[in-house]
Amino acid sequence: MNIKGSAARVGVMAFSAALLIGCVAKPPPPEEIRKQALGNVSLDHPWKAGEAAASTVQDNWLATFGDSTLDSLVREALVANPDLRVAAARMRQAGELLVQARAPLFPSVGIGGTGGVKESGGGGDPSSALQGVVAAASWELDLWGRVRYARNAAAEDNASAQADYEFARQSIAAAVARAWFSAIQLTRQAQLAGEMVTSSQQLAGFASDRERVGAGSDVDTALARANLHNLEDTRAQAEYARDQALRALELLLGRYPAAEIAASADFVAMPPPPPVGVPLAMLERRPDVIAAERRVAAAFDRIGEAKAAMLPQITLNLNFGYFDSDILELRDTYENPSGGAGARLLAPIFKGGALRANVRIRTLQQEEALASYAGTALRALNDVENAIAAGRSLETRVKALRDAYGEQKRALDLTETSLRVGRADRRALEQQRMSEANAHIALLGVQAEQLAQRVNLHLALGGSFETPPPPPPK
Repeated sequence: MNIKGSAARVGVMAFSAALLIGCVAKPPPPEEIRKQALGNVSLDHPWKAGEAAASTVQDNWLATFGDSTLDSLVREALVANPDLRVAAARMRQAGELLVQARAPLFPSVGIGGTGGVKESGGGGDPSSALQGVVAAASWELDLWGRVRYARNAAAEDNASAQADYEFARQSIAAAVARAWFSAIQLTRQAQLAGEMVTSSQQLAGFASDRERVGAGSDVDTALARANLHNLEDTRAQAEYARDQALRALELLLGRYPAAEIAASADFVAMPPPPPVGVPLAMLERRPDVIAAERRVAAAFDRIGEAKAAMLPQITLNLNFGYFDSDILELRDTYENPSGGAGARLLAPIFKGGALRANVRIRTLQQEEALASYAGTALRALNDVENAIAAGRSLETRVKALRDAYGEQKRALDLTETSLRVGRADRRALEQQRMSEANAHIALLGVQAEQLAQRVNLHLALGGSFETPPPPPPK
């Protein structure tokens, strides 16, 4: 056989078939996906929850808090957090699945051989006495785009997995920041609860002394002791809540949950309000929305793959081999080396409706992906609106509680002055210390919530907590 002539004919067949390969339809663009999913929902207006800076959302929001300890905790979590490692593994799996989906676009080439030894006495297997090597190649002509649709779907899944991983990183950074602020609040609250117990112990002692000298009653003593026991319970609850917050933070960091991490003594200063852009820009930027959008595109490609599977498949084959034997005599007409080229046609005729059912399944899966995108987008819009509204409300509450705490501190200072000049007694001082501590606890709670809502706003807007690296060169 003329091997060179066969190879040339196969090349001509492949080139001719390549000319016949049809175009593959592209998924709808993002704006069309949004229109199909959200209908007439308007997205080009400012946020409804209140006036805010509408300029472009900025990245690197973590640095705006100016807390170096928080920065190091986030870096630690990005390395050791188990949930983030799961997301990273899924992202890498999607990349390898894309490699698999691309493989059928290229020819498949293999080589095999057989051999044996010459044996006397006829005790061996005669087939083992054949020595040879054969190389074969095959390539499916993707006439209808089935393989390319599968590759495109895998590429969209890979893009979706990358966006999911990026949102997981942002979510972990936000969770660490919220847990850190909560740990600061509850640690300080436990300290203040301990100070209130100390003051209550002083008041219970004063009540007992007054009862003993006849200036007070046993009822006053019983009430003072009851208040002491209630505050001891409050302190125990505060210490338990503090330890829970520390363990939650340690879990995010991938540490053993021992409640041993040291929280800061006080909060960082509240950063100025960030620019929030407009709803449409948020949907184009937020990673979990982008991931849902890419899943819609992948579902579109899988419909094309299912439709193409109903059409004939043509595969080109090429082989080349050489065989020899020490004990078997090959035919005189056998050309050695030998080779050949050909094509295989496989056309589905009847499969009980399975192929059409697969098209309907893929179509329903696209409808599911579109509805899932709509839900993700609406929840993202709601996240931003809630965070903006909460920020405005908490700003008012923080101001009011800070003023109230300032007045309680002023009252404490005045009471201490009155005690020094003999116009007040120790009971009034300890009672005012307890009132000042209560006001401080209330302020701490709202300050922690305000910082957490600021983190929620950054996460909802989709801005990165770090400065993204520059894009790679084209």
